Amino acid sequence: MKFIDLFAGIGGFHLGISQAGHDCVFASEKDAFCRQVYQANFGMTPAGDITQIEAHEIPDHDILLGGFPCQPFSQAGKRKGFEDSRGTMIYEILRILEAKKPEYFILENVKQLVYHDKGKTIASILGWLIELGYKVEYRVLNSNDFGVPQKRERVFFLGTRSGIIRWPDVIRYETRVGDILETGVDPKYTLSDKLWEGHVGRKQKHVEKGNGFGYSLFYPDNRYTNTISARYHKDGSEILIHQEGKNPRRLTPRECARLQGFPDSFKIVCSDTQTYRQFGNAVCVPVVLALAKFIVPS
Repeated sequence: MKFIDLFAGIGGFHLGISQAGHDCVFASEKDAFCRQVYQANFGMTPAGDITQIEAHEIPDHDILLGGFPCQPFSQAGKRKGFEDSRGTMIYEILRILEAKKPEYFILENVKQLVYHDKGKTIASILGWLIELGYKVEYRVLNSNDFGVPQKRERVFFLGTRSGIIRWPDVIRYETRVGDILETGVDPKYTLSDKLWEGHVGRKQKHVEKGNGFGYSLFYPDNRYTNTISARYHKDGSEILIHQEGKNPRRLTPRECARLQGFPDSFKIVCSDTQTYRQFGNAVCVPVVLALAKFIVPS
């Protein structure tokens, strides 16, 4: 079946759905660095800003995929929702669904969307999708239940015009952080004494205030890490790897890719800073592949 990939990032949706046997006929991504990675891995350069693309310019398709911008609803952001211009990107999805009428869609966002504005935001989104003729369901899924050692909860929407919505079985995989770690890691990923001392000092102040903020340290035998975010490039504090006799280190870009279920064959072509952002914003590939099983040609 044919699919389009909106707000495509570096192609996590593309990778998962294509592994299920479907073909991409169109992609859109505003960020130039993400487009560079997408082209390197899939041989196609996504179109730019979707708000500047008319629906008639988009090929007919069976499946619409969209990890629409999550910052307006994120716990880490200001949670302005539709007041943030990025929060209105759901309207672009609705516009294309109305014009092209694909049989299926899969959408993704942060877990906090479910609770945003006391549930009014998600109720509005569901209402709009139903008005367009779709049966719609949503669930919060954790990437750790799909074989990667990362606790990453995201809300997914499944929609179909005439089919049946099937959710994947949740399998409690025995995951281990050590399985995604590289050996012989470049010393540049080890925290400097100054940065490590800063992390320790800030955490101690938070402990004294009675809260749990601060860095998080992980060992190879841990089942999973925290959620990797787009801010990981700043100081790596949410996921630091213990090193015996040394300061902790950040994850390498390749380890970030593995943490999101991207294969080692996936090409990393940008700077570390851009790559951390890209994988922090990506959708977890094994979750997408599991969800793809609900798409059954009639």
